[in-house]
Amino acid sequence: MSPTPPEQPLLLDFDRDLGLRELLSGINQRRLLETLEGVLQAPAYLLDNQGNCLLGEADDKYADKTPIYGELEVIGQLCADAPADQLKVAARVIQLLLFANSRYLMASDIHLQTQRADYEELQHKHAALEKSEMRYKCLAESLEQRVQQQVKTIQATQLKLYESEKLASVGRLAAGMAHEINNPLGFILSNLSTAQSYLDSLTAIDRLMKSPRVTVSMLQKGWLEESLDTMVEDLQDIFKESIDGVERIAAIIKDLKGFSRIDEAASSRANINEIIRQTCNITAPQLAEGVSLLQKLAPNIPSIYCDAASLGQVFHHLLLNAADAVGEQGKILFKSSIREGKLAIEIKDTGVGIAESVLPHVFDAFYTTKDVGKGMGLGLTVCHHIISIHRGEISIKSKPGLGTLVLILLPLTNVTGN
Repeated sequence: MSPTPPEQPLLLDFDRDLGLRELLSGINQRRLLETLEGVLQAPAYLLDNQGNCLLGEADDKYADKTPIYGELEVIGQLCADAPADQLKVAARVIQLLLFANSRYLMASDIHLQTQRADYEELQHKHAALEKSEMRYKCLAESLEQRVQQQVKTIQATQLKLYESEKLASVGRLAAGMAHEINNPLGFILSNLSTAQSYLDSLTAIDRLMKSPRVTVSMLQKGWLEESLDTMVEDLQDIFKESIDGVERIAAIIKDLKGFSRIDEAASSRANINEIIRQTCNITAPQLAEGVSLLQKLAPNIPSIYCDAASLGQVFHHLLLNAADAVGEQGKILFKSSIREGKLAIEIKDTGVGIAESVLPHVFDAFYTTKDVGKGMGLGLTVCHHIISIHRGEISIKSKPGLGTLVLILLPLTNVTGN
């Protein structure tokens, strides 16, 4: 037969949180108040969750409050006319004091009351303790599962946003490439149309020459009517222009293929100068006509093992940021060099610059100063992540009205593939 619990519990109820009034019992409240007011340099008081003042004198003019937590939830408020950071520190001190006092109350109550408790009462209290322990264990496991699920949800959402930002960048790149390819394609089609008309004229002369009644005078007349002398010269120009156009399209496709590195492994040997040139070539069509894109690339830059496509993505995004900063007219300089045993890449523009208050947050995810619809604030976050993977560093210096300098430093220790 299980033991019958006593009518009045001998021990504290371990399955509930103690209130602020209970936790203050046994503490020298006058000294506590003096200490608080000495730390905060202002009158202070404590309120419980029902608004009752348990320490000090309540005064409605004190608008600054900070919560005081028990083990699981808020049990009161610390009120004082003091800075928020000082209030938080004072509240933390109170919480530690109340936590220690709760353990003291529990230990002293157990010590005093178990002296007169018999074996059956101890068995009952032991069961209560085990039940309370199981409750907290289940609560902790439930919270851990919820946190893990929330982390997975956040990671999935973040991945979707990264992909959305990347697709937006690809769309902008594709629009620029389409415009760049359409220009030579347009005059190639025009030249082919002209060549087709010339072919019709040559076909007419050919039919005339094959006629059994043709005379020299008839041929001369047909030659003059069809302007064959001019036609031959035009055809030479047409073929030259068309070949130039096809070569230009081939160069664009080559740069685009090199930029994407679709035929290479994720990490392979690559030359940074070549990545910069290809990035500039495919990004230039997206710049305003009044923007000058300059390259100052140091010769004999060694090749390094890297993810060339990812670095191209970084350079492309930084170029687009610089283009947005300079607007319709300005200069963008892309520079490479060796600096103190590291590979240095600089992107400098003459744009509007970045405010000092904004600079500490430029690499924070979802932080952006652009208008709605012009970016989600993930571009520089992704750039920072890619450079970090390459064991490099990226920093930004800028002043409003004086432009911006982005500096990337990559280690040369992986030149041999290590």
